[in-house]
Amino acid sequence: MNAGESAFWQFSLRFYRRPEVPAVCLTLQDQHGVDVNLLFFILFLSISGRQLTADDVGRIDACIRAWRLRVVQPLRALRRDLKGGIAPVKTEAAEALRSAIKRDELQAERLQQETLEQEFPVASTGIPAAARAAAAANIAAYRSMIGTLPEAAVGPLFTALTDEFSI
Repeated sequence: MNAGESAFWQFSLRFYRRPEVPAVCLTLQDQHGVDVNLLFFILFLSISGRQLTADDVGRIDACIRAWRLRVVQPLRALRRDLKGGIAPVKTEAAEALRSAIKRDELQAERLQQETLEQEFPVASTGIPAAARAAAAANIAAYRSMIGTLPEAAVGPLFTALTDEFSI
């Protein structure tokens, strides 16, 4: 599947453009260990009318965990380490490398999303439910799996989701 054809990738791009979403996602990722791609996937499933259990979310997470740990997170850490440069390498050279790594990190996230979409087709993942109810249930299932998902961060995401996708 071409990344441009991925309904999940298109959902993610659209949702991430909401003004409140990027900052909330960074907070969830950096302070609470949230896999934003996984969170977006369960939200994508919810707007598609699919409700998940904690076991469903656990299976989805298990499928992609190695990729996240061995590829996405190391690329992200390296990109962040290069911000501002590392002496004695010239700042401009380090920034050029950082830009290339940023492109690779985005590609790694795209591959993660495509894999999730292929491994867990909408029509056969979870059970049918109204989109708003599915979103609340899917967030609760993810929260129970990771142990913490602060309402102060989730609330704005839920509002952005319901506003952007009219659920």
